[in-house]
Amino acid sequence: MLYAGPEIAVASTKAYTAQIAVLSILAAVTAQSKGIDIGFDLVQELGIVANAIQSQVDMKEEMEQIARDFLSTTRNCFFIGRVMDYFVGLEGALKLKEISYIQAEGFAGGELKHGTIALIEEGTPVIALATQEAVNLSIRGNVKEVAARGAHPCIISMEGLQEDGDSLVLPKVHELLSPLVSVIPMQLISYYAALHRDCDVDKPRNLAKSVTVE
Repeated sequence: MLYAGPEIAVASTKAYTAQIAVLSILAAVTAQSKGIDIGFDLVQELGIVANAIQSQVDMKEEMEQIARDFLSTTRNCFFIGRVMDYFVGLEGALKLKEISYIQAEGFAGGELKHGTIALIEEGTPVIALATQEAVNLSIRGNVKEVAARGAHPCIISMEGLQEDGDSLVLPKVHELLSPLVSVIPMQLISYYAALHRDCDVDKPRNLAKSVTVE
């Protein structure tokens, strides 16, 4: 049990976030049981994350503007990221396709040149996540590559790593917990993209919650 209350949405949001939080706690407890010092106070850091999530919800107008600028009329969209950001990109692509019916795919930034960059066309929206210092320059290099081929890039970065031209800057949290914060704009952008395309976000076509049908 996650003890997060019922997940009403067919396209899961808080269940996904709660699972990441619970897994982070499980990982910390497992490490401590083996005498490993994780190097930070997890409860304190999760409190910072909770505040960061609320601040993202309070910035929903910015998410709506991104959806309007990048996704109102497009037929496809790509998400790119490295390491943890890659997996958040996969979730972002899933949410977008679930409720807005935009053909969306998430790709690892390091694999772009191995074929997927061929899918970039003039005006293709590419949402890039840049929340990790070690790969920040690499993912920004990927953004330059897709932009040079006509893509319309949207960079979502972490405070302290932001650069001029980034579409959205996330509040600073511990890097290992950044997926808890970076997934929020993915969910809200998808929500507003669906609304602007006159899609019913509460009843996505052809979908049902897996726990009700298996």
